[in-house]
Amino acid sequence: MLMRNKYLLLNVYKNKNIKSEVGTQLIYGDTFKIKKKYNNWIKIKNETDNYRGYIKNKKFYLNQINTHKVSVLSANLYSSSSNKKKLKRKISFGAKLKIEQKRNSFYRFDNFWIKEKNLKKIEYQSEDIFKNIKKFVNIKYKWGGKHFSGIDCSGLVQLFINFNNKYCPRDAKEQINYFKKKINLKKIKKNDLIFWKGHVAIAISKKKLIHAYGPMKKVVVMPIKKTINRIYKTAGLKVICIKRI
Repeated sequence: MLMRNKYLLLNVYKNKNIKSEVGTQLIYGDTFKIKKKYNNWIKIKNETDNYRGYIKNKKFYLNQINTHKVSVLSANLYSSSSNKKKLKRKISFGAKLKIEQKRNSFYRFDNFWIKEKNLKKIEYQSEDIFKNIKKFVNIKYKWGGKHFSGIDCSGLVQLFINFNNKYCPRDAKEQINYFKKKINLKKIKKNDLIFWKGHVAIAISKKKLIHAYGPMKKVVVMPIKKTINRIYKTAGLKVICIKRI
């Protein structure tokens, strides 16, 4: 039975303990299967990428047919179709919604209202798969993160590929094997993926890349050659390969 996350953000832990490592996150509308129930925890398998982990035992909905997805970094939520009723909560890029009502420039889903301009139809795909990825520049680096409040390197890659209705594994070590076409550094171009052991970056041109970079604690745009040299000098890691999607 496929369940749907109705919360704006849920951590998926490696073990049944909030002090354990966060492996990934569920954003609003993500779907999963319940593998096993415990008193306060549920073991799940994420439908998007088959990732397994533990979430707190909460009330969830059965899956639904979503109609729209959030296309901005974060969108304000409202308690009514009025700019005067803005809530303190926001919904993150890539969240999937079922729109139930339209009023003026607002759409209603569940008990929230959201501005129409912040959404794309669920079937929308961009020819440029990483279009507008620079909206994540300066977002905090967070291991296991997939949200505007924090994101990691492979989560950034997966989030944009999933937004375009395509499959992508969760972790860099799986992504490197999933994408098959190898590219020489001299032939690198926009949207190619650069892999190191445990790390991935996205080329945004022949000379620059973007990545959620742990040592700088945020998402940054950097020169490709400078990044390759820096990672080798600081971590002793060489580029394993470059893959084209």
